[in-house]
Amino acid sequence: MTKRLLMSVAILPIMAVAACGDGPSDGEGIDADPASEQALNDQIMVDPDLAGQNEANAALTGGTDQSLPPENMTPEAIQAARDAAFALVGGSDGFKDLPAAKQMGASIPETSALTAAARAAVAPGGANCAESAEYSAAWAAKLPAIFPVYPRGSTKEAAGTDVGQCSLRVVNYLSAVPMEEILKFYHSRALTGGYSSEYIQHDGDNIVSGTKGDASYVVYARQLPSGITEVDLVTTGA
Repeated sequence: MTKRLLMSVAILPIMAVAACGDGPSDGEGIDADPASEQALNDQIMVDPDLAGQNEANAALTGGTDQSLPPENMTPEAIQAARDAAFALVGGSDGFKDLPAAKQMGASIPETSALTAAARAAVAPGGANCAESAEYSAAWAAKLPAIFPVYPRGSTKEAAGTDVGQCSLRVVNYLSAVPMEEILKFYHSRALTGGYSSEYIQHDGDNIVSGTKGDASYVVYARQLPSGITEVDLVTTGA
């Protein structure tokens, strides 16, 4: 059976934002144009059967089986993952506390870091990176060093592209480490790497995102009923 990657980076109600905007942003967002509007509402489609479909304004949806190998679920494995994460931020003291989450309603403001990060990811310079994205687990190994899959995370699906101005990576993975620890990991890595970091809660997802110049990252995380953390990681330009 062909595995389908149903990952949409169109996580923002961009059309609604554009319709409701009363004026220019504070500089953190990127001005909308027809090309970026299209890109932000396109799906990263890497299965021919998905051609012509659209999942606009939906969070990334990976086709995972929501399970982890038993060896990843032991207390020893979870602690080993934590220890490896500590090493990547310079020790446990390197973890920076998450700020209080901003609660977002039906739409996300134009000035939100998430808006800027999502636009930078899918439409740098007006390019539609979603159109050239290809499915391959190898893209998980091509994530920027500053934003890797959390140690011992189990990658389920990945897509990416380096065509033209695009440098897009989209990875869906699972981890037995609690969601808040994973979000703190990316928040800490971002600040250490000179990125901005914003934490919001929107439509069932906990989201950490930010930018540094033309580079951006977005981390969507949710705690599954099984206790496993599911993460969708999007990076570009880093």
